[in-house]
Amino acid sequence: MIISYLGHACFKIQDKLGPDGVTLVTDPFNKKLGLKVPNFEADVVTITHDHEDHNNAEALRGNPFIINTAGEYEFRGAMVQGIEAFHDNNHGTEQGANIIYRIELDNIAIAHLGDLGQSSLTDEQLAELGVIDILLIPVGGKYTIDAKRAVEIISQIEPRIVIPMHYKLPETKTEIDGVEKFIKEIGVEPKHEEKLKLSKKDLPQEGMDLVILDVLQ
Repeated sequence: MIISYLGHACFKIQDKLGPDGVTLVTDPFNKKLGLKVPNFEADVVTITHDHEDHNNAEALRGNPFIINTAGEYEFRGAMVQGIEAFHDNNHGTEQGANIIYRIELDNIAIAHLGDLGQSSLTDEQLAELGVIDILLIPVGGKYTIDAKRAVEIISQIEPRIVIPMHYKLPETKTEIDGVEKFIKEIGVEPKHEEKLKLSKKDLPQEGMDLVILDVLQ
């Protein structure tokens, strides 16, 4: 598996390279964010909510299968489950709904929390997520959970690898916290990677890894 970070809440997740592989993209953004808009070919696109910095599926090439509602989906061996959640801590009355995605690809389970605003996950949401190997979690605050809430939710899920997202980058125009605040809060020495390349056997067997990905240019 190869995981690349395009910034904000957008990742490119591939089980393998080449025509036989599956390329899944999460929450593609538009040019207003200030980052390079993803415009490569994709097979599957997941959208957590209908905001312009998360729903720009038309920028991607090919004819991707678009998932933007809760439920169970399958595409060429990629299993995706959308779980209902909220963009704020008041049952969506302020920011609306948000979908958490459980993505199983190459025998690895990934959770993408989108613009989660809940201070904690419910028992029902945790049960639907099940065992998670890699957690993609927002940490920038203001529009999502902040660093402190993120650490608390990580303790609920107990993933093997954590990759933070939705934080301030030099190019982005959103006024949210940088990743440094989260790194300090979680107290784990991060590993910095250009891309995360791994198979099931490479997952840490003890403890938890924190991985900071470079933004793909």
